[in-house]
Amino acid sequence: MSPSEDTRASAYDATPFLPDSGDLAAYRRAAADCHGCPLYENATQTVFGRGDTSARVVLVGEQPGDQEDRQGEPFVGPAGRLLDKALTEAGIDRGTAYVTNAVKHFKFTVVPERGKRRIHKAPSLREMSACKPWLRAELDLIRPDVVVALGATAAKSLLGGSFRVSKDRGSLLPLPGADDGQYVVATVHPSAILRADDREAAYAGLVSDLKVAARALNGQG
Repeated sequence: MSPSEDTRASAYDATPFLPDSGDLAAYRRAAADCHGCPLYENATQTVFGRGDTSARVVLVGEQPGDQEDRQGEPFVGPAGRLLDKALTEAGIDRGTAYVTNAVKHFKFTVVPERGKRRIHKAPSLREMSACKPWLRAELDLIRPDVVVALGATAAKSLLGGSFRVSKDRGSLLPLPGADDGQYVVATVHPSAILRADDREAAYAGLVSDLKVAARALNGQG
C-alpha cells in the first residue's frame, strides 16, 4: 500500500509523485498533484516548466512568484519581462529555451498592512530538496547543452549548498550528474535586479553572464 498523503508530505520528497515513465507532458500532469512538501497547501497550483522540449538551454529560477502562481506559468511577472530583455541582449532566444524553477510551488507570507499582499519567502533547504526530483527529471528528459541557474536557490539545487553565486557567477561549469558536454552557468535572479540600488550595473552583470551561456551554445565556450 502506498504511504498516506500526510506521511509523504512530512517526508519532504516528491519522488513518490513522479510517474514511472513518460514525456514532459506526463510529468507535468503528475506534478499537478504533487504533495511532496507542505508548500502545495497554500499555493494556487503547481507551476511546472514550459518551453521547447528539445531546448539546448534550460533556464532555472527559484520558485514561482505571485503572478506565476496565479497564471500557472514560470517567469510571466516583472522578473520574467526583465529576463526576456536580458536574453535578447545576450543573443539567446527564449522561444527556443525551456524555463522552469527549482521549486514548483509559491512560498509566501501575507502582510495585512500591505493590503493582504502575498510576499515571497525563500524556500528552505528541505523544500528545495523535496522538489529536486522534478527538476532532475526535466533535465534528464530535455538533455540541454547549457543550464542557466538564476539566483542562489537554483544554483544550490544544481551545484550544491556550498556554491556561492556572488563568488562564482558567470563561469561555465560542468553540470553535476550529467553527461560530458553539459554545462551550467550561474547568475543572479532577475528579481534581485529589480530590487538593486544600481539596477543598470546589476542588469549589465546579468547580460554578461547570459552571454557566457550564449557563447557555449555557439561552441565558443
